[in-house]
Amino acid sequence: METTEHSTGSAPQRISADEHCIDETKICEQAKFIVRGLLDAGFQAYLVGGCVRDLLLGITPKDFDVATDAHPNEICDLFENSRLIGRRFQIVHVYFRRDYIEVSTFRALAKSTHSGSSTEFTNGRIVRDNTFGTIEEDAARRDFTVNAMYYDLEHSQVLDFCDGLEDIYNRRLRMIGPADVRYREDPVRMLRALRFRAKLDLEIAEDTAAPILSMGHLLKEVSPARLFDETIKLFHSGYAVNCFHELEHYKILPNLLPFTHSALKDDEDFRTFIYAALENTDARIAGGKSVNPAFVFAVFLWKSYTKLLEQYNSQGIRYGEGAWEAGRSTVLQQSAVTSIAKRFSITICEIWKLQNRFSRKRGRKVLQFMQHPRFRAAYDFMCLRAQAGELDSYECKWWTKLQAAEPVEQRKMTQQGRKNKISKSI
Repeated sequence: METTEHSTGSAPQRISADEHCIDETKICEQAKFIVRGLLDAGFQAYLVGGCVRDLLLGITPKDFDVATDAHPNEICDLFENSRLIGRRFQIVHVYFRRDYIEVSTFRALAKSTHSGSSTEFTNGRIVRDNTFGTIEEDAARRDFTVNAMYYDLEHSQVLDFCDGLEDIYNRRLRMIGPADVRYREDPVRMLRALRFRAKLDLEIAEDTAAPILSMGHLLKEVSPARLFDETIKLFHSGYAVNCFHELEHYKILPNLLPFTHSALKDDEDFRTFIYAALENTDARIAGGKSVNPAFVFAVFLWKSYTKLLEQYNSQGIRYGEGAWEAGRSTVLQQSAVTSIAKRFSITICEIWKLQNRFSRKRGRKVLQFMQHPRFRAAYDFMCLRAQAGELDSYECKWWTKLQAAEPVEQRKMTQQGRKNKISKSI
């Protein structure tokens, strides 16, 4: 099997409808509307990237991107509900109520500043890349061959610049250009490779995979805000368990979740809790249920939090004060790597602090506790702890039965507290 990185040629293969398997009924009408609008105005316009890849894999894409030779201001002139986004390179979001389609202008392959282009590098990483180009140049600067295909809606053809379709058929992920150079340009490409491997079951070509094992430290040069977004993409992909496995296998975990990595070295049982939580997250996504970034970080940082809380308790600090301080400190430490927004950090700390209240099963405050806005998240967290063996399974069963009971039975249970016997039918 060929494993070397692939470079694009100047002319694409044009693959007709009778040769590819794309079902155009899976293409959203908004994307079709934008492409047709650009074509009618005399511009080139194609679907590009992940949506074309997914269509070829028989997957209905969640997002559609459009690439064009129209410049950002020209795109905005064509579509009223549009907005310019970005500093490094401007793209356009065309809105349809709450949803939007991303439209980008063809970009040229990055060059160093001494060549006279507007591209700048810091420690080998692109920090400004604002050069418009041709479709051929746009394909050359993309990361993987399977993401460098364009779909021509007008002729129902796939434009393949670097044998991406062959890699799709072989379920192979290959870098365009030398992998080590491309990872230095943008270390996030390593995370993208592992996410595609986990989600799409693509085998990473040997020369694309090998540098990852020694280049994970480059993620320290990526902004914490961007790393947070990429972390959520990994664990809200619907394949969180696979993603976690890949992060460990390729030795990326210490650079993304250093405190989780350290906790696993000290307490291997913590892995059971993590996998139970990630399996739960995957199941929720598969079932169309909502997921909150705060929850997965609450799981990953749980051991760091409890260790710090124990230190505060040993110093005689009251639980309420110690819980908030331990939570705040733990989140701040992780935020230096993957910045966690305040709205998520508050939720994380509340999930942790509320764990103590599940041991109290008597009195009116029990029913009041169930009205807390973070009760459900804290309850789910507690049940995962029980599932992992950190708590007696009785805890989860008791609170599950309480929520399902009628008001009269609820009052009876909270009067009896822990003396209440759980029937075998639970």
